[in-house]
Amino acid sequence: MLAPVPASRLKAHGRAFSHIAQFHHDLTALRRDLHAHPELGFEEVYTAHRVQEALKLCGVDEIHTGIGKTGVVGVIRGKQAASGRMIGLRADMDALTMTEQNDFPWKSAKGGMMHGCGHDGHVAMLVGAARYLAETRNFDGTAVLVFQPGEEGFAGAKAMIEDGLFDRFPVESVYAMHNWPGMKPGSFGTTEGAMMASADRVTIEITGKGGHGAHAYLAVDPVLVAAHIITAVQSIVSRNVRPVDGAVISLCAMQAGDLHAMSVIPGKATLVGTVRTFGAEVQAMVERRLGELCSAVALGFGATAAVTYERIYPATINSAREAMFAADVAESLVGPEHVVRDMEPSMGAEDFSFMLQAKPGAYLRIGQGGEGSCMLHNARYDFNDDILPLGSALHASLVERSLPLPAAA
Repeated sequence: MLAPVPASRLKAHGRAFSHIAQFHHDLTALRRDLHAHPELGFEEVYTAHRVQEALKLCGVDEIHTGIGKTGVVGVIRGKQAASGRMIGLRADMDALTMTEQNDFPWKSAKGGMMHGCGHDGHVAMLVGAARYLAETRNFDGTAVLVFQPGEEGFAGAKAMIEDGLFDRFPVESVYAMHNWPGMKPGSFGTTEGAMMASADRVTIEITGKGGHGAHAYLAVDPVLVAAHIITAVQSIVSRNVRPVDGAVISLCAMQAGDLHAMSVIPGKATLVGTVRTFGAEVQAMVERRLGELCSAVALGFGATAAVTYERIYPATINSAREAMFAADVAESLVGPEHVVRDMEPSMGAEDFSFMLQAKPGAYLRIGQGGEGSCMLHNARYDFNDDILPLGSALHASLVERSLPLPAAA
């Protein structure tokens, strides 16, 4: 049994917020149910079912399922459709492979899985927008609500696009929003250009010559080579990337030898890490320099190094017009003092970037922090239900402001 839901303490302007606030309790109940039943990327069967069920109750015009495996799309037509225009809103649905350490009634019922990034709240906010838009329909055109699977490393946005998302629903622009514990509730943030970095995976396989630890001169030690590579690659950012162009190289894991064989020099060592950049030119330069530097360092020790560079997620780049439009809409809800228009980009990554490569649009942050709040991907994290009506209102207002009804004659 879920605990009683207190009324939201947040206030905002506009009819969308006041309308949605009336069913805040329902959105909270949905959010907490999703939190208790987390699912990983492309396994969101229960979540997708709950979304379909909610959209039916909302009275949307169309529900499409199975796009990008477990993705769901809801379609809502406005009072008029003369404009022929279509706007997209996206929420991610998947959870993380984490063990939750909370003890509230809606904590995860699945061991090793939890909604540690707030995607349960993102889904509930978009459902709230769906209910409002379907009940009021104060717009001229079509709203397309995209419930996306597999954001956490599975490239679910790419899967939906490859499955015909934008061919079937040719939106002119698309928007997404992510909760941010580092910002106060009742605030929003966005910026023109880069919002989040690309996420690339680098694997460095070092081949030396195994031997006895007591006779290291007869071996080519790949562990020693790995240690020099770990240090050397840090010079790529400090000596090849302009200070105004952000980049991060982190080698985060190493595998070599056997912990039970203290005197055996292994023949191979493998390093795995991530590269984060904002621009294609810097990304290409880092990839090239990694290959050159690792090969050269290994050669200096008589070993070889093979670098595999995988481009996982591109950078999340907001189009200027849509970013400033979204900021204007946010200001209409909470006032200019609660909207950051030049938000500092994050070195984290987001697969909404694939949608922004295909369509103009903007990615926003909605503040949800407060006393005792945890950062994302923390085992004690939980979404702040206070912000549900506000997030829903922003989604809905983006549609209404993008697709205004004609002025009465």
